[in-house]
Amino acid sequence: MLPHVNFEDPQAVADFVMVRFKALYPGAEHTFLPRLCRDVTDMFEGRTAAFAPIDLKYHNFRHTLMATACMSLLLEGQHAEEGVEHLSPRDFELAIAGVLLHDTGYLKQKTDTLGTGAKYTFCHILRSCAFAASYLPELGISDVEIENVLSAINCTGPHCEISRLRFRDPVSRMVGCALATADYLGQLADPLYPDKLGELYAEFKESDDFANVATEKRIFKSEADLVRRTPDFWHHFVKPKLENDFQAVYRYLERPLHSGKNAYLDAVEANFAIIEKRMGSPKPVAR
Repeated sequence: MLPHVNFEDPQAVADFVMVRFKALYPGAEHTFLPRLCRDVTDMFEGRTAAFAPIDLKYHNFRHTLMATACMSLLLEGQHAEEGVEHLSPRDFELAIAGVLLHDTGYLKQKTDTLGTGAKYTFCHILRSCAFAASYLPELGISDVEIENVLSAINCTGPHCEISRLRFRDPVSRMVGCALATADYLGQLADPLYPDKLGELYAEFKESDDFANVATEKRIFKSEADLVRRTPDFWHHFVKPKLENDFQAVYRYLERPLHSGKNAYLDAVEANFAIIEKRMGSPKPVAR
């Protein structure tokens, strides 16, 4: 079962993260993360001078909040692992900054009234990095720390090969792997995921239309095409990336650690069983 937290409530997710931060670092300063969470909430809900509320239905604020909760559990599990370099309080804060900001590239300026943020799908990671680089100095983040956050955000690209990227240290690489893992598992484990595939296709279609991608060159030709190919996406693309490119950090979600009991993988497998049943061609669940 996924953590008992209301993923529609930004404050509930912020509290969930802070419980883990305070438990791991009882002597650390506790002001950075609440400020960060408030600021990002204001951005996504349209309470800043610059940005309109997020208007996507798939890559919405719920997705960011689910990825954030997942990230905090990954960091908690990594901290319990023996024989690895653990994250400092600042590393934890920067990791949460990365996951909270990783999809800010979908936000539109209030003056941008054409379509939805889905039109920025192909460049949203670049836009997210640009936004993070301009915002984080307001929180006192150094240039080196910003570089680490941007490296982690860049790991979320579907065609990114983390093994080929350069990081300053093993901790930075682990955070990048964790952010990419949380991004995938946060959305695929969402109980709403089987019912949101149509919304995901609508985002792809809008981005293709905006970029004038020819019909024959589009990744998905129709909503039915996306749904049909979704199980293979999990079995043959995401799972190998989780295991190899992302260095199997998903195992830090096991509770107890090393027990093999992973609520996120169980939730994902359950979602894909639903999707495959609806397709009329269920496949055996493999772990």
